[in-house]
Amino acid sequence: MSDTLRERALAYHQLPKPGKIAIEITKPSATQDDLVLAYTPGVAAPVREIAKDPEAAYRYTAKGNLVAVISNGTAILGLGDKGPLASKPVMEGKAVLFKKFADVDVFDIEVDAADPRDLIETVVRIAPTFGGINLEDIKAPECFDIEAELIERLDIPVFHDDQHGTAIIIAAALENALRLNGKKLEEIRIVCVGAGAAGIASMRLLKSMGVPPAHIMMCDRGGVVHTGRDDLNRFKLEFAVETDRRTLADALDGADVFIGLSGPDLMSADMLRSMARDPLVFALSNPDPEIDPQLARATRDDVIMATGRSDYPNQVNNVLGFPFIFRGALDVRARRINEEMKIAAVRALRDLTHVPAPQAVLDAYRLDRLEFGREYLVPKPLDPRLIDWVPPAVARAAVESGSARLPYPPHYPA
Repeated sequence: MSDTLRERALAYHQLPKPGKIAIEITKPSATQDDLVLAYTPGVAAPVREIAKDPEAAYRYTAKGNLVAVISNGTAILGLGDKGPLASKPVMEGKAVLFKKFADVDVFDIEVDAADPRDLIETVVRIAPTFGGINLEDIKAPECFDIEAELIERLDIPVFHDDQHGTAIIIAAALENALRLNGKKLEEIRIVCVGAGAAGIASMRLLKSMGVPPAHIMMCDRGGVVHTGRDDLNRFKLEFAVETDRRTLADALDGADVFIGLSGPDLMSADMLRSMARDPLVFALSNPDPEIDPQLARATRDDVIMATGRSDYPNQVNNVLGFPFIFRGALDVRARRINEEMKIAAVRALRDLTHVPAPQAVLDAYRLDRLEFGREYLVPKPLDPRLIDWVPPAVARAAVESGSARLPYPPHYPA
């Protein structure tokens, strides 16, 4: 980070008052009668209703539009384990995105709980306050067990965005890219570098969408994840394959897709040259991708490229997913965000890219035109149509799959 950017960022977070979020009062509070209703004795009426019927909390409190963004700070962005307090700027930032893009209210909660059991029990105990739980910046492999147990124990959506948000955007971009190069999901061979939360969740989602398990080769710091290794946790074992390939270079020879969720400069020009025709390269390490996009394009003129950066085309950005997925889930009071709802989000993002972008998007990104193609695989984060496409798709999938408590909202498109 440059000194200039650092100083601007610090000033942004500090001035005119510290932090990025605040609490808003939604009811009148100007008169004595207002206070009688807001607190004692008037507040006793909704208390009694909720005691009789817990579902009444959705009518009389903010629960139905309130999400907890929770972290223990063990995997903050690309900075590692910096502790729960250091994660607070990130969690406040997440709150800003929820509110800005989908009008979802957030309490950010930083938990001093390096032990997964402590974190799980803390979340379970505070869950009655919320309509959904967004887990964030929790290290792998603990994050998998934490999310799985919370999903089983709670009756509200629990979503680890580092896993599923990334996976959903990758899948949408991948499906669109395959439309361009004419290959099929069930035929492609994928190499994924990075066997952490995002890598494992992304490959799980792609398997559920039709990629054969044998066509996925995962690499970590030890090279190819294969059945002969004795250093794999049970999550990596899920993707262990029988092969004599051992290095990333071996894995990429003839591969159709490279998905990088690891670190900078791991892919060489020679590795890219060895890939199949019209290779898809999703180099998503931030801020420095696994291969520089300029080098990639200079090496192969048939490459289709995506990164995690906003200054290159095809940014794989989680903000395309989590605000809108929770919006749809909350609006039908979903019990969980299941596979059907994730795939519905993928399809909505994929299909929106094929509809001509409105002038507002062109103006926001200073573009003359924006059409589906090699440099436009997923919508832009500032596309105002996302709120009209993704939540309805997620809500409909929730209703059809049995996750929803409420019917499909009448204010959503038919």
